[in-house]
Amino acid sequence: MADGGSEIQRHIAAVTINGRSYRWMDRPLVVVCVDGCEFDYIRKAVEAGLAPFLGRMITGGAAFEADCVVPSFTNPNNLSIVTGVPPAVHGICGNYFYDRDADAEVMMNDPKYLRCGTILAAFAAAGAKVAVVTAKDKLRSLLGKDLAGICFSAEKADQCTLGQNGVERVLELVGKPLPPVYSAALSEFVFAAGVNLMETSRPDLMYLSTTDYVQHKAPPGATAANAFYAMMDPYLERLDAAGATIALTADHGMNDKFGADGQPNAIYLQDLLDGWLGQGAARVILPITDPYVLHHGALGSFATAYLPPGADVPRVVERLSRVDGIQIAIPNAEACARFELPPERLGDIIIISEKHVVLGSSKTRHDLSGLDAPLRSHGGVSEQSVPLLFNRRTAGIPGKARMRNFDIMDVALNHLHDR
Repeated sequence: MADGGSEIQRHIAAVTINGRSYRWMDRPLVVVCVDGCEFDYIRKAVEAGLAPFLGRMITGGAAFEADCVVPSFTNPNNLSIVTGVPPAVHGICGNYFYDRDADAEVMMNDPKYLRCGTILAAFAAAGAKVAVVTAKDKLRSLLGKDLAGICFSAEKADQCTLGQNGVERVLELVGKPLPPVYSAALSEFVFAAGVNLMETSRPDLMYLSTTDYVQHKAPPGATAANAFYAMMDPYLERLDAAGATIALTADHGMNDKFGADGQPNAIYLQDLLDGWLGQGAARVILPITDPYVLHHGALGSFATAYLPPGADVPRVVERLSRVDGIQIAIPNAEACARFELPPERLGDIIIISEKHVVLGSSKTRHDLSGLDAPLRSHGGVSEQSVPLLFNRRTAGIPGKARMRNFDIMDVALNHLHDR
């Protein structure tokens, strides 16, 4: 975007979108979503002396434990962060869902499923220079809906064009080769690109979203996990040195989901419902499903079930509630009211497993051959706690007993003050 954005800044005090008002940034704002990051990952890396800048954010900026939205998956939470509202408003309630209108199970990556505008697009429309860099391409079109600015994924950085992505020759720009999808390098590319953009074109607002490849394999404090946050730390420090406000959160946490034998601790819901209601009478949807399932085998802690016409929903709910390892089994209306979800995009029953348990469809449908480490996954309320970190102090946040990850831009733009 042309430098005319600086002229517009002098005349616009705030941008209002989805019922929330955001003051114009007084310096560049970088919002970082670290996929799969519960607070303990950061604490352990800081305690090991490997992430000094993150340590300074905790002690010298502002640090909170917040909640992500449920289901604690990538798409619903990234879209909540960039819209400032829960899935009941923006409509993205999973990575994958059953489209009743089309009578098809589909990925929820198409922007047509997004029911409201984003804060990113609203600021760009008001004249801000906006940039989005995401690790996997599955999020790019959703995050970039109606966005006049830079928007590309590390996964397809070699395919960027000015017309589609607002930038070209990205590999040359970043100075790194195209990283493998299943690697920590995919996230490092996101940070390297973000730093390069800040030091060259200096966006007013930038959104960086990583991948949880490492967190699916390594718990907080593990060597691989600490190395990941040690990698991230100097990039954040460079963004800080460039004068940016940094606001960091996560889309969800992560937990071990395996038994003493190292095998996934899974409940296969389709098999259960087939036994109770008849083969194929019910349909189980696993919203964790996406094109990248090698590291989790499409096993997560949130599922929804569509029952046949005339089925006794309360009876099925009662039977599911008695299954060892299921934490919550409740009808659609109750679940959608509790978790702020769009009822028409979920089944008759919502099922959430306990902390160390995952949910599957039929055992024969899950290919777990790609798991090269004991399963760690997410999706339930057990993975709801996430960090909310800022490199500046807050000036008071009224009425917030516990914040949500999608409060991050409100805090960053409306409630921070100079250090």
